[in-house]
Amino acid sequence: MIFRQQYVIGDLQGCYGAYRQLLKTLNFDPSQDKLWFAGDLVARGEDSLNTLRDVKALCEQGAAATVLGNHDLNLLAVWRGATKIRKKDKTAPIFAADDTEELLEWLRYQPILAYPDAHTVLVHAGIPPHWSLDDAADYAHQLETQLQSSLYQLDRMLPHLYRKTADDWHEGINGFDKIRAIANYFTRMRLCKQDGTLEFTFNSSLNDAMPDDFLPWFEWQVPRERKILFGHWAALKGNVDLPYARAIDGGCVWGNHLLAYRLSDGKVITSSAKCPKP
Repeated sequence: MIFRQQYVIGDLQGCYGAYRQLLKTLNFDPSQDKLWFAGDLVARGEDSLNTLRDVKALCEQGAAATVLGNHDLNLLAVWRGATKIRKKDKTAPIFAADDTEELLEWLRYQPILAYPDAHTVLVHAGIPPHWSLDDAADYAHQLETQLQSSLYQLDRMLPHLYRKTADDWHEGINGFDKIRAIANYFTRMRLCKQDGTLEFTFNSSLNDAMPDDFLPWFEWQVPRERKILFGHWAALKGNVDLPYARAIDGGCVWGNHLLAYRLSDGKVITSSAKCPKP
């Protein structure tokens, strides 16, 4: 299908009011346009339940697609009993809803990596410098296979996704250690070394002091065939636009704005409504 316009939208985080207002600003028509979401559909905004329902409905119409973010994976882990709801998350209404199972069964079948058009690739947090795009697609598939496997296998895997320290990527990494490392790159990464070593404590702006030998993953300049569109890093407020990477998380959930990146010309449209600070 040829769409009138396609937009890539940053982290919704359950900011339902700002999301609905942005659709009005875009004059979004689900019969003609398509939305791509950068993950973290839920968590700290005012209405994660209706945000999730709305995105699911649009995806099933073919008018939207999403990749998974760290808060989406956490939602699945809470659902399956692998962890508890975090104090700052406002996702409890999802688990009290009549359609909980339907929503979360749908969510676990969403991809980790997607291609909005011939020139871009969409992931939640980024792609590390030591992976090619082909590598990234293969590793995304490995994680997706685990998420979409039997509930027995899903329940075995999910508890292994969580560790305070990052795994070192090496040639012999395998099993759940490998799956956790893949999830960390795609959904949690901000800083890394050129060899892919991750650092999890930094979440500030580019003007703040960073640990020695670490850089934002996108500052390790690696030739790419596609521009990487990513969310996750709210402190950037969408203010990174490089030939090979584009930030689209405006930090709406922190009282800033929701951003939509128009694929046809790279223009960024901003929501006028803000999400109440959590």
